Amino acid sequence: MSQTPSRKAVVLVSGGMDSAVTLAIAREQGFAIHALSVAYGQRHGSELEAAARVARTLGALEHKTVQVDLRSIGGSALTADIDVPEQGGAGIPVTYVPARNTIMLSIALGWAEVLGASDIFCGVNAVDYSGYPDCRPAFIDAFEQLANVATKAGVEGAGLRIHAPLMRMSKADIAREGQRLGVDFAQTVSCYQADAQGRACGHCDACHLRAEGFRAAGLPDPTHYA
Repeated sequence: MSQTPSRKAVVLVSGGMDSAVTLAIAREQGFAIHALSVAYGQRHGSELEAAARVARTLGALEHKTVQVDLRSIGGSALTADIDVPEQGGAGIPVTYVPARNTIMLSIALGWAEVLGASDIFCGVNAVDYSGYPDCRPAFIDAFEQLANVATKAGVEGAGLRIHAPLMRMSKADIAREGQRLGVDFAQTVSCYQADAQGRACGHCDACHLRAEGFRAAGLPDPTHYA
């Protein structure tokens, strides 16, 4: 008779391929998964629908979606009426959402304290990515330090750890790891401007990175394109 894992982890799940693989890694490591998504005012809801599918399919004990209105401050092509560029240029692109990962990890941190979980997983990557500053090792290291001085769990408890298992993996590595772990990438949505059915545009930076990852891994691309 199988036993429920005793170690709890909060896993941020966006609906994209990276967070799906991250959830599968946390599950393989023996964690009881509490999946967390954030509806922050992004351009479409299909990625949140994908997040629910991924959490359910990959065995999360529960999946929570928290509402945060980042559209009210704008500043990004994902939260304001700014065109999504077809390819990223030099510097941090306009698809960067100010403070998004800081806010998401903060919510995950709060829920982890409530659950009594010492581990938080996120799918940030600093190899094949769009150059966002909150996807880099320095950010994750700094947030973990913050978590351990800003919380009761950090000051009086066992401490908190932020896991970013994909940080130094290429998109091809991530695709292969997902295949090994049985992730159904057809259920995921990575596109910045997917339609209501979750079909990808095939032109934005996220689409280019995803497609190149499958190509480099020698795997068929299961993405649904508009």
